[in-house]
Amino acid sequence: MKTAAKTRHRYREVSGVRVHYREAGEPGSTAVVLVHGFPSSSYSYRGVLPLIGEHAYVIAPDMPGSGFTEAPADFEYTFERLSQVLEALLAELGVEKYVLYVTDYGTPTGYLMAMRDPSRVLGLMLQNGNTHEAGLTAEWEAVKRYWADPSVENKAALADWMNFDGTRDQYTGGLPAVLQERHPTESWHLDWDRLSRPGMIDAQWRLFVDYQHHVARFDEIVAYHKEWQPPCLVFWGRHDPYFDIAEVLAYHQDLDRVDIHIYDGGHHLLETHSTEVAEQIITFLGDL
Repeated sequence: MKTAAKTRHRYREVSGVRVHYREAGEPGSTAVVLVHGFPSSSYSYRGVLPLIGEHAYVIAPDMPGSGFTEAPADFEYTFERLSQVLEALLAELGVEKYVLYVTDYGTPTGYLMAMRDPSRVLGLMLQNGNTHEAGLTAEWEAVKRYWADPSVENKAALADWMNFDGTRDQYTGGLPAVLQERHPTESWHLDWDRLSRPGMIDAQWRLFVDYQHHVARFDEIVAYHKEWQPPCLVFWGRHDPYFDIAEVLAYHQDLDRVDIHIYDGGHHLLETHSTEVAEQIITFLGDL
């Protein structure tokens, strides 16, 4: 493997929002777009950016409401709107075609982009995100009841996760103690520092409610997979309490070309396996 590239930390005003993003590598080479999930930011990609940057032009934005991107009070917090901001950023950076890496909330954002213009997507990389019913664990039943009937009673039945303890559990939930010790504690402290800003819990709640529309698009996503057959690389932390490992096999049923790697990790796999994942991404890029 080559010597790691240097990561750059930049801002761009796009679509009415001041977006913070990290990038590595040379513009003009194959573009790789890394879309983070909840409750994290581009910080979650700090380990892979310099490694992939020796082989590609890598871009990892903080989505509105997360990290160091501006969070306007009047912003429409939907995944459709997030995808539009990301597309505007890519246009500003001169990126027309790209390889897409998505995880968690990054999955609906990225798939909206991919399905809007499939010809732009050179390849898909998915890590602990969901596009099939098979991957939704039993914990989602209460969520589905709330989406169908957002009553006070159904809301009260939801797990309480939009607080510091819930933020930490996004990283360590479901992990045996030996793996919990491998997670750097600053990750969830940084997340909570940004999420506890005024208005941010409400913004994330609106995205949580909007996630039901992503679930409703699962059949459309499967149809997209089967028609367009994007080269696909799947990474999975097997201790994920939110998305079941059955999701992995669902990709096998959709796609002619899919490379799957399952690790002894959790929902935020890159916190513990960034080097292993980066090596597989570099191989994947070389095969496109």
